[in-house]
Amino acid sequence: MTSRPLLLNADMGESFGPWVMGMDHEVMPHVDLANVACGFHASDPDVIRMTVRLAARHGVRVGAHPAYPDMVGFGRRSLACSAQEVENLVLYQLGALAGVCRAEGLEVSYVKPHGALYNDMARDPEIMGAVMRAILAFDSSLPLMTMATRDTSAVAELAADHGVTLWFEAFADRAYDGAGRLVSRREPGAVHHDPEVIVDQALRIASGKPLVASDGSELILAADTLCVHGDNPESIAAVKAIREALDRLGAME
Repeated sequence: MTSRPLLLNADMGESFGPWVMGMDHEVMPHVDLANVACGFHASDPDVIRMTVRLAARHGVRVGAHPAYPDMVGFGRRSLACSAQEVENLVLYQLGALAGVCRAEGLEVSYVKPHGALYNDMARDPEIMGAVMRAILAFDSSLPLMTMATRDTSAVAELAADHGVTLWFEAFADRAYDGAGRLVSRREPGAVHHDPEVIVDQALRIASGKPLVASDGSELILAADTLCVHGDNPESIAAVKAIREALDRLGAME
């Protein structure tokens, strides 16, 4: 586990050709980690290189953000891939991003799967194992970012068996259920929009204080990194507020 305050991470490089997704230039100065799309759910070679250059300019570490090959669905649909296929598609995307990073004098620093692959990995040990094997085949020192939940013992044991380092991730702008998993976006109240609520949740996670889950229970998430989103002016303001709040918290420790 990293020391508090938490490292801030954000999904980046999800534009494609003339279609712009996110506000990367506004978010990048305020985060520690950039999860860069690798071309399967979003992005293209030009966008990937531009995003890596932007990260280098701001001293932000780059992580691979691999996904199912589902650009139409933005990687949010589960695909019937075998474990071997998952291992190979993650390895392929790691290699693509690593090539661009090398050209810009950077290295891939960690792996955070995207969308449906991230969620499938969290609930299916076979898929989690396939992602871990891809990391081991590429660079065994790379941490794997996965969801912080109420009980992470099973995934921690699987990671220990494979010899993979885990970074547990929490979300400032999402509601959690009683098991410590994200409430489905299809449910009302799944996404927080009030900046005060978002900053309060970030500080609670950073300081180890309980959140209130959707079933009313108290939930403490032991996290290494906090995911923030920046696709509109309101979310950019929330990112800046979280950065400032976590910096103040760190100065007090």
